[in-house]
Amino acid sequence: MQPDLAARLLALVVASPWLMAALRAARTLELPDWCLAAGVVRNMVWDAAHGRTPQPWPESDVDLVYFDATVTDTAHDAGLQARLTGLVPSLVWEVSNQAQVHCWFERYFGHPTAPITSLAEGIASWPETATAVGVWLDHADQLQLVAPLGLEDLFGLLVRRNPAHVSIATYRQRIADKRYAARWPLLTILHE
Repeated sequence: MQPDLAARLLALVVASPWLMAALRAARTLELPDWCLAAGVVRNMVWDAAHGRTPQPWPESDVDLVYFDATVTDTAHDAGLQARLTGLVPSLVWEVSNQAQVHCWFERYFGHPTAPITSLAEGIASWPETATAVGVWLDHADQLQLVAPLGLEDLFGLLVRRNPAHVSIATYRQRIADKRYAARWPLLTILHE
């Protein structure tokens, strides 16, 4: 990962009061291995690249992902989500334990996947490379970054399929559903 891109990303996070508030709220959950990731990070970077002040999209959620193999109760995530909503009700939260992805993956993506063994492995399996990025706030108020597929596509405004787990058909449907081209016209979207 290029250090200058990591520094640019962390500077954008610090300059986003709503995201810093979300990180502080998430930290209160005391999860063992967590981050705010996916669209919340991607949208912030792409909005900034398009000259917009990064703000949460009304129809988007703030994804808090974590890894805890000891938690198998799906209601646990809903409870965490409710706590976050109580702390920052202006945001739409979605909480997902990456250790449980294999339990619902086939229902959502149409084919099974093996259990994930770490937060980074879970993030590395996400559909687009530019989305596989997360940030968290440690107890010393230092921002930390997880980007197992790097930051080059994110900052290069490149939408590329991650072939690890997602079919071309699912990837193309996501591109259409997310309206990437309409929201961020400077993007280069690879369709294969």
